[in-house]
Amino acid sequence: MRSVTKALCLSSALLFCATLATTTTHADGRHYNDGPVVNVAAIRTVDGHFDDYMQWLATTWKKQEEAGKKAGLVLSYRVLVAEPRSPSDPDIYLVTEFKNWAALDGLGGKLDAVSTQVEGSLEKANQSEVDRAKIRTVLGSQTMQTAELK
Repeated sequence: MRSVTKALCLSSALLFCATLATTTTHADGRHYNDGPVVNVAAIRTVDGHFDDYMQWLATTWKKQEEAGKKAGLVLSYRVLVAEPRSPSDPDIYLVTEFKNWAALDGLGGKLDAVSTQVEGSLEKANQSEVDRAKIRTVLGSQTMQTAELK
């Protein structure tokens, strides 16, 4: 009988410890931690210019993103190609990951410096933007934060 009582006491103690550990882990009431901030830009290429835009992404845009990484502004980046469901849907998503929301403070000026470094001058970077408008349309973008589950 003692061994049964001992076993029950031990089981109860283990269950209590497991419950306590779970409660401690989620003591702040959240089941996630704030992760990196991600910006996703939705792009639709003009018919017949998909390859032209991909060529720009593989050259100039990639150089800009790599320079942003080297400067500590960008954690990662990627290009997602999508099958549009309608003429107004994007066929490309540009995903850029930042450390946190604070990383976006003053980002415009910092990225202008990166563009100048890559393209030679801000005027050339601006003209490049005008030229790209002939082969693609930016449908919008969304910035969101990753929730890293505990």
